[in-house]
Amino acid sequence: MVFSSFEFLCIFLPVLCIVYAILPSMRWKNGLLIIGSLLFYAYGEPIYVLLMIGSSLVHYLLAMGISKSASAKKPLLALDVILSLVVLGLFKYTGMIVTTVNQIAHSNIPVPAIVMPIGISFFTFQSMSYVIDVYRGRVEVQTNFFKVLLYISFFPQLIAGPIVKYRDISKEIDERHTDAQQVMQGLQRFIIGLSKKVLISNTVGQVVDHIFAAQASSINGVTAWLAAISYLLQIYYDFSGYSDMAIGLGQVFGFHFRENFDHPYDATCIRDFWRKWHISLSSWFKDYVYIPLGGNRKGKVRTAINKLIVFFLTGLWHGANWTFVVWGLFHGCFLMLEEFVPKLQKLPRVVAHIYSLVVVTVGFVIFRADTLSQGWMFIRKMFSDFPMSVAGNSLAMQQMTPWFIFILVIAVLCAAPVNSLVKGIRSKMTEGSKGLAVCGTIKSVFTLVLLLWCMIRLSGNAYNPFIYFRF
Repeated sequence: MVFSSFEFLCIFLPVLCIVYAILPSMRWKNGLLIIGSLLFYAYGEPIYVLLMIGSSLVHYLLAMGISKSASAKKPLLALDVILSLVVLGLFKYTGMIVTTVNQIAHSNIPVPAIVMPIGISFFTFQSMSYVIDVYRGRVEVQTNFFKVLLYISFFPQLIAGPIVKYRDISKEIDERHTDAQQVMQGLQRFIIGLSKKVLISNTVGQVVDHIFAAQASSINGVTAWLAAISYLLQIYYDFSGYSDMAIGLGQVFGFHFRENFDHPYDATCIRDFWRKWHISLSSWFKDYVYIPLGGNRKGKVRTAINKLIVFFLTGLWHGANWTFVVWGLFHGCFLMLEEFVPKLQKLPRVVAHIYSLVVVTVGFVIFRADTLSQGWMFIRKMFSDFPMSVAGNSLAMQQMTPWFIFILVIAVLCAAPVNSLVKGIRSKMTEGSKGLAVCGTIKSVFTLVLLLWCMIRLSGNAYNPFIYFRF
């Protein structure tokens, strides 16, 4: 089940919210969230829900063992990490490994048809972070298995993030408060995220899929750039939209997740981009890989190597395809370049912004491509093949419908850091109780219109991809 489906919007979420509000105690509310989360996952993964429960139990037991035995701490931690990586590798990377071996050795080993559990990368990293933090003494071990299960399986962040650390919500599992205002704010945040996904991401995504599925002979520089920019917007609004929905749903039930995106396309270097893009993943790799490797404490060369390792793993985390690995190393190389050429971080802001956008856009072409050769073809066309005639751009012109152009303009404008402008307008409007009421009414009406618009689009359009199947 995904958030942008009628089953979720019209049945699952309303029923869960009503029952949650009726239940009297936190114990019952937590129990409902566990049952609801397992049903949510089992709707699309009826067998793999057992894998998630079993995985949660193993992590719970190993964390308990780490907390009770000082001499066995390191072996138990090593066992936890190994088991996590084995399970992740088995379900996610077996096909990639066998295919690569066949290509290199010219063998014909059958590629196993293993269906990857949805969200396995997200809940595996959450589970590992909990056990590692118990080992480090950053959190107290949780003796109640069902609370660990709630942390790992909680449906808002289960299938598309953000990656939540146990220490960030451990207190709220036991004690949290919700009121009408908080629920309303959470639902409004959810609707904003839903609108990003349904109205913007789905619209530009259709253009992306159409162009990437076209014959190479029909692709030129204009068409390639249209696909690249459209995908730049599709993945941002899809990913940040799901994060908004997760954060909003968490708030509805009294949980407060950290922000996952902070206008990444306003970055002035690749380092700045990764401070603003998928913040929870960047934070995870920083805490559990980069710093343990030595971080930036052992000189520039070792720092560059550490960054390359981290971004190799970042690319691999995103999917079982060499395109993702190359994308990760592509970003790692530019981070290394910025490490050895500090002037790149001191360029005039306009130049630095253009540099960052071009690098990120080219990187996402590799990320989106089905193969490395297709990605290279698009990149080559982007910088070399520009026909002068209108007929030569027919494929690009076919995509330029009035609806697409309208959404494209909105997407570009909203990708900018407009928060300060919005806050300034809101502060002027909310002067006094009357202004506050007017502002609240406008926001409520606006989000209601967005919700109705999304429902209309979902009912009339079968195109509603879930791109995290690849993660």
